[in-house]
Amino acid sequence: MAHLTLLIHCKDQKGIIASVTNFILDHGGNTTYIDQHVDAQENVFFMRLECFFEQADFNVELFTKTFAQDIGNPFEMQWQLYPATQKLQMAIFVSKYDHCLYDILGRYNAGELQVNIPFIVSNHKDLAHIAANFDIPFYHIPVTKDTKALAEQRQLDLLREFKVDFIVLARYMQIVTPTIISEYTHRIINIHHSFLPAFVGAKPYHAAFARGVKIIGTTSHYVTEELDAGPIIEQDTIRVTHSHTIPDLIAKGRDLEKIVLSRAIKLHAQHKCFVYGNKTVIFT
Repeated sequence: MAHLTLLIHCKDQKGIIASVTNFILDHGGNTTYIDQHVDAQENVFFMRLECFFEQADFNVELFTKTFAQDIGNPFEMQWQLYPATQKLQMAIFVSKYDHCLYDILGRYNAGELQVNIPFIVSNHKDLAHIAANFDIPFYHIPVTKDTKALAEQRQLDLLREFKVDFIVLARYMQIVTPTIISEYTHRIINIHHSFLPAFVGAKPYHAAFARGVKIIGTTSHYVTEELDAGPIIEQDTIRVTHSHTIPDLIAKGRDLEKIVLSRAIKLHAQHKCFVYGNKTVIFT
């Protein structure tokens, strides 16, 4: 049995859905999930589809080749086909804050995340004991102005050695360089302790407190060379009042960071994110 996930985007035109689903049916498959979206302004079609093939002699390579010839090329599609049960390799980068790391590893141990975690990287040693408790390799790679290039190369070596599919910055307090970003375009997920684009900077809760805000929020996005301006994957907010102190806001914000980051990881790992321009189409 093969369980496949198909992602498609192309110029919007008649007959796409019918052609794809009929192709799957003609090859002995059953479409079990389908969702689609049309960007009317840009005239672009997006679709995510899951299908089953129960026959023992089903050949994924032949199916892929035939789909490209009969469907992909005629419709000028950009498309990807993934085994739906495939677990992606996810590396975690972290510094000293531990709340997101604990949450990710707790969900990982509980089987909530469809990923493998081959290692954790940190520019500090503070959280090594957490990795040890979860039996995950921990690599301490210090980053200074003088060692940044060497640190980056060591990180790349690890990412390539373990065939990492995507990276999660679980409050990693370093700017990721263009070299790594270019190799992992739209495959580095960051959690920002602010509801972007408002209150950016090092102390968003202090700024929010000074403005007397009634909600605070957090944002998970893909990393681009423009700091904190990448395509947004997930956001959420929580209400606050005049009675909440700055420590209250920080505590509530950290709870929200954990939730939003875990949602973003799940969406990416399940191939539910389309990046288009500098925004995303998210299928849930």
